[in-house]
This record gives sequence, C-alpha cells and structure tokens, in this order.
Amino acid sequence: MEKGGGCPSVGGSYPQKNAEILSSQYGINLFLAGLLLTFAWAVHAVGISKSHLLSYLITLMLIQLLWMLWYLCRSCTQRRLIRDKDTHAGARWLKCGITLFAVITLILDSFKIGYYIDFSNCLSPTEGIFPVTHAVHTILQVYFLWCHAKDIIQSFKTLERFGVIHSVFTNLLLWTNGVLTESKHQLNEHKERLITLGFGNITIVLDDHAPQCNCTTTTLCSIFSQGIYYLYPFNIEYHILASTMLYVLWKNIGRKVEHHQQHKTPFKFHGITVGMIFGLVVLTSTIAIVVVYLIQIGRSKIKSELALTMFYLHAIFVLALMCTAGIVALLIYRLEDRSLDNSKNPARKLDAELLVGTAAGSWLLSWGSILAIICAQAHPKYTWYNLPYSVLVIIEKYIQNLFIIESIHREQEKVNDDIKTLRIVTISRGSTLSLTPSYKEIYNGRDAPDSGEVPCLFKGSICRRENGGGGGAKGETSQDKSSVMHSASDFSFYSRNSVTNNKRRILKNIAAFLFLCNLSLWIPPAFGCRPEYDNGLEEIVFGFEPWIIVVNLAMPFSIFYRMHSAASLFEVNCKT
Repeated sequence: MEKGGGCPSVGGSYPQKNAEILSSQYGINLFLAGLLLTFAWAVHAVGISKSHLLSYLITLMLIQLLWMLWYLCRSCTQRRLIRDKDTHAGARWLKCGITLFAVITLILDSFKIGYYIDFSNCLSPTEGIFPVTHAVHTILQVYFLWCHAKDIIQSFKTLERFGVIHSVFTNLLLWTNGVLTESKHQLNEHKERLITLGFGNITIVLDDHAPQCNCTTTTLCSIFSQGIYYLYPFNIEYHILASTMLYVLWKNIGRKVEHHQQHKTPFKFHGITVGMIFGLVVLTSTIAIVVVYLIQIGRSKIKSELALTMFYLHAIFVLALMCTAGIVALLIYRLEDRSLDNSKNPARKLDAELLVGTAAGSWLLSWGSILAIICAQAHPKYTWYNLPYSVLVIIEKYIQNLFIIESIHREQEKVNDDIKTLRIVTISRGSTLSLTPSYKEIYNGRDAPDSGEVPCLFKGSICRRENGGGGGAKGETSQDKSSVMHSASDFSFYSRNSVTNNKRRILKNIAAFLFLCNLSLWIPPAFGCRPEYDNGLEEIVFGFEPWIIVVNLAMPFSIFYRMHSAASLFEVNCKT
C-alpha cells in the first residue's frame, strides 16, 4: 500500500517540474523582450518610440489584471475550503510597507495624468493610458498580495505558474522602466554639474525627452515634471517588493508544507531605546546632509567640493559605526550555542540571495572608485575621502550580510514556562517567609494572592506554609538546608537567564540601529545624492560613457540593497 501510494506522487512531480521550467522560460523571454525594447528607446533606436514601450507594458499589465481577477473570483467560490498557508511569506510589516509605497505610486500616477493633460497636444495617447492602467494595476495587485501572498496553490497549478511568473516579470519590467526614467533624469543633472567641478573636457550632450510643445499651465507643468522624479524612488521600491512577494508565491505552488506551530513575533519598542536613539540621530543628520548636498552641488567648484567632502566624512562615520555594531552582534552569536533552522523556506532563501546579489552592485562601484584613486594621475583633495568610504562600504555590507543571514536562520528561542512564573523566596531562620513577586506578574498586574499558601518555585522545589505541621527543630533545620540548596540552584538559573536577556537586548538594539542606518543610507542615492556621479575622478580614468553605464547598472541594486536590508533587519528585531 505504501509503495503503491507513493508512485503517483513521484510520477506526478515530473509534469509539475516541467511546468515550472516552462513558466520560468516564458517569464525570462517576456522580460528580455521588454528589456530590449526599453534599451532601444533609451538609445533612440530608429523606429522605436516611447509609445511602443508603453504599449507593451500596458498589454502586460492588462493580462496580469485578467489573471488576478480570475484568481480572486475562483478564491471567492472556494473560500470555505481549508488551504495551506506559508506562514513565513507575506509578513504583515511587509504588506504595510508595500502599501505605503503603493500609495505614493498612486500619487505619481496622478502627477503623470496631470502632466499628460497639460501636454496633451504633443504627447502620444499611450502616455495618458499608461498611468491610468498602472493605477488600477497597483490597487488590485496590493489587494491581491494582502489576501493571497501566503497561499500555497494546489489546484490549476500549471495555469497558475504561468500567471504568477507573468506577474513577477511584469513588475520587474515596470521596475526597469522606472529605474531607466529616473536614471536619465539624474544623468542630465550630473552632466550639468561636471562643468562646475572643472571637467570641461567631457562632452555634455543632454538626453532630452521633453515634449516639443508648450504647456497649457506653466506652474502646474513645473510642479508635475519636478514632483514625478522625487516620487520615482518609492515607485521603484514598490515594484521590486511586489516582484519578490510574487516570486515566493510562485515557488510555493504545489509545495508540501509541514504543519507546525508558528510563533508570532510582534515588533516592540520596549528594550531598544538606545538603538532607536542612535539610529534616529543618524537618520536626522543624513537628511540634513542630503539637503545641503543637493543645494550646494553644482553651484560652484568650491561649493561642490565642500559638499562632496561633507558627504564622505558623514558616510565614513556612519559606516564605521555600522561595522562596529555588526562585529559586536557576530561576537555575541559566537558566544551562544543555538542550532540553525535548515528547513525549506523559499522566502528566507530569497532574502539571503537578494542580500548577497544586490550587494554586488555597490561592491562594483566601490572597487571602481578604489581603482580610479590608485590609477589617477591628479587627485583633488576631496577624492582622497572616497578611498576609506569605498573600503568601508565593502566591509560593512560583508559584515551586515553575515549578521542578517545568520539571524534569519537561527531557531527562535523558546520561553520556558518556569521563567515566566519565577519568584524569589527569601527564607529566614524562623518561620516567617518574605515573598517578592516576579517582574512579569507585577507588570501584568497579577500579584500574589492573599492566601496562607506560598506559591512554589519551579514546580514545587520549595513549598512551605507559614503554619506548617510539627516536626521538631531538627526537621525544620533539615528543611531549611534543603530549601537553601534549592534556592541557590534557582538563583544560578535566574542569573544565566539574566545574561541571556542582556544579550538579546543588545542584539535587538543593534538590529534597530542598523535598521535606521540602512534607511538613512537609502535616502541619498534614492533622491539624487550620488557622489559616484559627481566625483568626476572615475570618468577621467574609465571614460565618461563606460563609467556612466557601470553606475546606471549598479546603482539600482545598491539602492534596493539598503531597503531590503532594512526590511530584513526589521524581521530580525522582531525575531530576536
């Protein structure tokens, strides 16, 4: 019976594996076609316009909308059925984060609609249809992820694989389109700044895609055109988060899940005050640095050099603090003896792979800067600060990745029920007992009841009554000695537990500090503070166009790394 029952499952795995391979190849070809179309528009290829690219993206979004509507309708008809869920996928804080980015993306779409209305005389109709379709796509997709991100699909598996992978690569193409549009805007500003830094030997040719007609309302047009580029970073993060959540959903299709109790890990501010304070100081100072940088850069050569020097010094200080915090956390882990959770978990595996993969973007930029400093013939003073900055970027990501990956793989510590009811009993020579209630009971308002019985310590290791029976002085002495021995053992256990709690508190503060630091380091490149553009030394060594290509390819991964690290550290803080 066991053998006969096992054969269908083994044989049935082949069609599903083939469906996984076919769907992944479909998604890759879908993405490559869109990527080539995006590249052709970026380089002004003959016969390729922006309307062609937008038409392709609109078609992909409409197909995904139809699939999501079909899935939602089918789920409503089967809502009474019990379905398997992946408890590790689609965490509530992740859903809240993607919702926040989606709301800002909707504001971006409204700005694009307003921009199209003002320039409707000379813009293609697709530029008006695209933001409307994108807004509907965003609303339905966020609803879909809130309701079904944890699903483990066991029916219509072949069809669902194609639907989910289509959604994954649709979001990746929308992310690519956003990255390219934002990068072209940053590149135009960068070219204008290079003149003020004295790099006049670099040919400045602006890549202009501005409409060839006048705006109907000049003030509104200026607001829309400038506001769009400040909102693009949130749109970019929204699509990459959506694609990762959908990818986990795709990996979970047909998966067999072991049913075990999942411990809830809510986020608490209690015990992380120090980490939050230092992190908020870093966040506030970073915002101030970015504001000053964007105001000063490009005004004059002296102001630009001062802005770059200020940025490098601040970043060196923050990265050094992050390295120190990461090393302390890793040392604490080395002092603990806790096993790792090696169970199959697609979400955790994806997190670890994204951390290492996206860190390669900033590592590439850092090694480029290091080589430029070594090989350059002339070194302006501010460029020397780039050397320790680049080295620290490499080291900090290396240490932080080790900390996060080990943290998400460590088994969650189980709380002993005896610790929850711990009471400290002081036994005097006489018959009077002094009882101190535990901190947990005081905190929850459940102090010791007024009874003639003293509660037991650790399941009856000490049980006495004030008005105990007879037994003589000798019996009382032996009982006292036995009680003292038990108390010494219990105090030793309590001491070890106190040390463990102190380690956990330090780890939680480190995770909170690194969380805010990663948010702080996400802000500068996301909002145009990019010394890799403005430094100028790399362009001289590698050439303007080669270095700009490297920056445009690596920068999106570097930006995503910081946001993904912040999300992972938030999870670490909840889990610790």
